[in-house]
Amino acid sequence: MDFDTTIARLIVLMIAFTVHELSHALMADYLGDPTPRSQGRITLNPLKHLDPFGTIMLLISGFGWAKPVMVNPFNLRGNYRTSMALVAVVGPLSNLVMAIVGSIPLRLIEFMPLSWVLNPAWDKLYFLLVQFVFINLILMFFNLIPIPPLDGYKVLQGALPPEMGDQLRPLERYGFMILMFVIFFLPGDILSVVIMRPAAALLQILSGLQFGLSF
Repeated sequence: MDFDTTIARLIVLMIAFTVHELSHALMADYLGDPTPRSQGRITLNPLKHLDPFGTIMLLISGFGWAKPVMVNPFNLRGNYRTSMALVAVVGPLSNLVMAIVGSIPLRLIEFMPLSWVLNPAWDKLYFLLVQFVFINLILMFFNLIPIPPLDGYKVLQGALPPEMGDQLRPLERYGFMILMFVIFFLPGDILSVVIMRPAAALLQILSGLQFGLSF
């Protein structure tokens, strides 16, 4: 990646990670668990949500992660499985909302004065907006993969009958290793079908624009 692309993606990821984790914290707080609030996670301050090692990995390899929000499921109101699923699902949903909001200016391009569109500053803003929408969609689809510790696994746990969910619990001990294997060792075509292609298709639907994206 060139310097401009690197900076744009770092800005986008800092915002996306922060809002994603804040969404988890807010839902847990709403459902009665004081843990995220006591740990200072009810904030838009990125420093409270970024994981130092995950950030370094992001800079080095392009893959990283934020600091997970700690939740005590037994403090949550209602059925703890369902409540944990709600806490989990709002993270990917926040990425979808950010993608929708970011796509609005892209939808309005045809109504903008020509002088704005031809301004060199617009090229940088346009590129940042496309990156913002696309990366948030990638994060949404990625986090919905049902492998622990991703959000999709907790959503699946809430959707399955309790006895089936309990049978999957041993996977949690090996979840991170399974996830690393999926990311680094599975053929790229598989991740492309599950994440990149759906994200690219939804980017074009939301923005109303056609991009030369191929995976």
